[in-house]
Amino acid sequence: MKVIADVCVTPVGADVSLSEYIAVCQQVLIAAGLKTNMHAYGTNVEGEWDEVMAAVRRCHEVVHEMGAPRITTTIKLGTRTDKDQSIEDKIRSVREKME
Repeated sequence: MKVIADVCVTPVGADVSLSEYIAVCQQVLIAAGLKTNMHAYGTNVEGEWDEVMAAVRRCHEVVHEMGAPRITTTIKLGTRTDKDQSIEDKIRSVREKME
């Protein structure tokens, strides 16, 4: 099943700056072959359900390996059965309504 997710992986007990952890997670998501769109407080991820969940798990593994003792992750998921929709489709639909 295809899913569009909004994922925010947050190390707890790590440095004040989290950009190095975010960069590693971005690399994990890209290496998994997932479509991503990073934004200021997370990343939109598009792909097959199991592949997205496996990549989020891998993000946890890598961030723990970097020394973060705890991680909290927020995930919002969306699936559709009536049509195939991409991240770009969702954004385009809203932008068209704004014109």
